[in-house]
Amino acid sequence: MTKYTRRQFIRTTSSALAAASVAPFSSLKNFTVAPSDTVNIALIGCRSMGFGDLTNALNVEGVNCIGLCDVDQNILENRSADVEQMTGETPELYSDYRKLLENDDLDAVIVGTPDHWHCLQTVHALEAGKHVYVEKPLANSIAEINVMKKAANYYGHVVQVGQQQRSGAHWQRVVDLVQSGHLGKIRQVDLWGNFGYGIGADPVENSPVPEGVDYNMWLGPAPNRAFNQNHFHGSWRFFWPYGGGVQTDWGVHLLDIALWAMEVEGMPNSIHSIGGIFSGMDRAIEVTDTQTTTYAFDDFNMEWKHTGGLEIGPYNRHYGIAFIGNKGTLVVNRESWEIIPVEGEDDRPLVERISEEGDSSYHDVHANNFIESIRGNETAAAPIEAGHLAAMYAHLGNLSYLTGDTLKWYSTGELVDEHEYSDIIKPDYRNPWTFPSI
Repeated sequence: MTKYTRRQFIRTTSSALAAASVAPFSSLKNFTVAPSDTVNIALIGCRSMGFGDLTNALNVEGVNCIGLCDVDQNILENRSADVEQMTGETPELYSDYRKLLENDDLDAVIVGTPDHWHCLQTVHALEAGKHVYVEKPLANSIAEINVMKKAANYYGHVVQVGQQQRSGAHWQRVVDLVQSGHLGKIRQVDLWGNFGYGIGADPVENSPVPEGVDYNMWLGPAPNRAFNQNHFHGSWRFFWPYGGGVQTDWGVHLLDIALWAMEVEGMPNSIHSIGGIFSGMDRAIEVTDTQTTTYAFDDFNMEWKHTGGLEIGPYNRHYGIAFIGNKGTLVVNRESWEIIPVEGEDDRPLVERISEEGDSSYHDVHANNFIESIRGNETAAAPIEAGHLAAMYAHLGNLSYLTGDTLKWYSTGELVDEHEYSDIIKPDYRNPWTFPSI
């Protein structure tokens, strides 16, 4: 399995870079970049994570923000003021990303929009000759992530997926330990994400579209429906047209590390998922608030679980991964990792009980890696293949849940009875938007 990491670089620089996940502006601007290495970047979707990604990119010497795009004029104006305060320059503002992509001076875009927009914006950016940093999950359906992978390979531009943990020395150390055999044979991998937000928001009535918001553009290819605040900023991911709930949100981050550590490149033998809206708390939610997805492989099992609204979990961690081996179990989340040894016949531990604190430098390192990949100095830490695989496992879990079927594959790699799931696998885009083809 190809390792998309820069371990030696990270290990020698992580102590210097360990700070907040969004580093203070100019903390990395300590050398001069030749004009030929200047990277002009723009952000599509400015409210939350996308702006954090932009801030991290602007910390890299020689990066200029020349454009911001958002359907909410209030957010657009506020973020423009933020960029001007950070850089002294005023970016061009856009309400339609297609106009932004016509800018010949633009080298790369960050896609920080809701999941249902990732596919069109990424593919159109690649078609326009731009490099792309796209937030996770890669997109909101299986067909979309497939066409995005095809487009990335066809156009050959840099694509970095916002699975930032791949750039962290903390996570790379864990992957090394699992793959080294230190824990013995790994027989079970458990993943869980129990977050308060996973229960959904309190219901609210439909309301007029807020002033300054182009709601038709926000919907884009998704079905038309009346405006409701719970389907908009912040909580859209709990409705199937826009997101896939906790499994495609936090699940993608943890699935990515588990698949990487276990050196998985393809599909498991089977996937089965059960769950529902079980909290009984009458929240605004269409996706599951409680879900268990099992992935069966030849010689180990993997299981994802979430219980939205509850911030408790195994090993006193409300989210994390446990690699359970014959000699010990390695438990990890962003805060720390630890090895819990198995005791041998003489009551002595088979491995040493050790632990290590995490670090928060991986967000800015991930952004730096994207820029250096554009310059040709590095390769993307989370390329399209990594984003595609993690998103595929998350979406297949939801597909199994929605159909009640145990998913299996032919020896050719094709999903059994795939034609029966076509309405879920590929969204029906609303006019005038059309599903991209490569």
